[in-house]
Amino acid sequence: MGFEAEKQSIVSVGQIGDSSSGEISSEKQPLIKENHHSPENYSVLAAIPPFLFPALGALLFGYEIGATSCATISIKSPKLSGISWYNLSSVDVGIITSGSLYGALIGSIVAFSVADIIGRRKELILAAFLYLVGAIVTAVAPVFYVLIIGRLMYGIGVGLTMHAAPMYIAETAPSQIRGRMISLKEFFTVLGMVGGYGIGSLWVTVTSGWRYMYATIIPLPVIMGIGMCWLPASPRWLLLRSLQGKGNVERLQQAAIKSLRRLRGSVVVDSAAEQVNEILAELSSMGEDKEATLGELFQGKCLKALTIAGGLVLLQQITGQPSVLYYAPSILQTAGFSAATDATRISILLGLLKLVMTGVAVIVIDRLGRRPLLLGGVSGMMISLLLLGSYYIFYNTVPAVAVVALLLYVGCYQLSFGPIGWLMISEIFPLKLRGRGISIAVLVNFGTNALVTFAFSPLKELLGAGVLFCGFGVICVVSLFFIYFIVPETKGLTLEEIEAKCL
Repeated sequence: MGFEAEKQSIVSVGQIGDSSSGEISSEKQPLIKENHHSPENYSVLAAIPPFLFPALGALLFGYEIGATSCATISIKSPKLSGISWYNLSSVDVGIITSGSLYGALIGSIVAFSVADIIGRRKELILAAFLYLVGAIVTAVAPVFYVLIIGRLMYGIGVGLTMHAAPMYIAETAPSQIRGRMISLKEFFTVLGMVGGYGIGSLWVTVTSGWRYMYATIIPLPVIMGIGMCWLPASPRWLLLRSLQGKGNVERLQQAAIKSLRRLRGSVVVDSAAEQVNEILAELSSMGEDKEATLGELFQGKCLKALTIAGGLVLLQQITGQPSVLYYAPSILQTAGFSAATDATRISILLGLLKLVMTGVAVIVIDRLGRRPLLLGGVSGMMISLLLLGSYYIFYNTVPAVAVVALLLYVGCYQLSFGPIGWLMISEIFPLKLRGRGISIAVLVNFGTNALVTFAFSPLKELLGAGVLFCGFGVICVVSLFFIYFIVPETKGLTLEEIEAKCL
């Protein structure tokens, strides 16, 4: 299709013309008025890079979790730390462990302010830069406070990544595989975690091994940054800027056409302008051309989206996920494992289980849908938590109960809340408020994670492990009601259809 034809197609956003290639429906109405939309054409090879480079940020997030659990062992060792300030207090170790979490909270706040201005692609480039600097500063830190600065910088990169990566993938992936792609991002997080445990176990017996743990990952942020510089901006972000008059309208729309062609491959060369025309028509019909205000986040369909996203990530954390994993070594120790010699192996075992179950979710999520996996997975979590609580109250002479409950919990979490929480927050918000909405959801996620992690030990001493795990099980029951009555099914819908039909 030539330049003039493209230009004519863009200007006439109210009409959707026929496609001579036969790849686009010939209906003259916006797609949101149809009961079913035509499948989006795409090339598999073209769809890989827009997922892969943002997903590297998730892998770096997971690696940090695994590596830090080993680094705290190395850095406290008088013989192996290689430093004079190894005699760290429990508070110091807690600051090292949670430093990236606090950085992620800062990153979420920063994303709220700048995400819709600089776009998803540039936000991920900034995240890659912060990952790189944070890893270098942490690896070469001569004193404790420099180490903490490195951890905070790395954490800010985590916050930006977990905000921008699901958004970029959701806005660039074809609707038929969007669920699979975003769930694969969670797979990369778990893969990074397992890699962090594995590489950490290799360096943990080496002098200054904690430095090598963080230095090992340095090439990946470089690859991520170069990859994001090469990828195009999200076409939907470009079209939002165009509709709201933030830049040269014609140039932004032409950039969106070029972006879509790169993201979908040669199969849409002729129809890219028409697809852009369809997206523009749908966005215009839903009022996306108007400048969003902060107050709109708490009104109408934006409030509903915020309730769904915020509720999912809140329940994702307060159903005990950080606490159960924290308590895993002692649970397995009661079954005959030695905490001193097998802690890393146990962590790798659990990581592999998480990896396998996330892989299952990736395979079935676009076939079964979001709600069935959420309802089934959270039901399994509820059963496992009640079993775990019963073990500590009634069956503490039968450690197999605790082990089975732990493995069931980890598996069910990775089928449900693990991947689907991030998937839903990336696709549920209207485009003009997606950046701010997701930043609030990410802030709730990391903030609740920090709260649950730090409240677990005192609550365990106050209530006992059995009562605490049963309490998490009760919260799972509340989660089931929330999912059943509030959370919509978005399987197979375009982002514009989700806004029109589910909100």
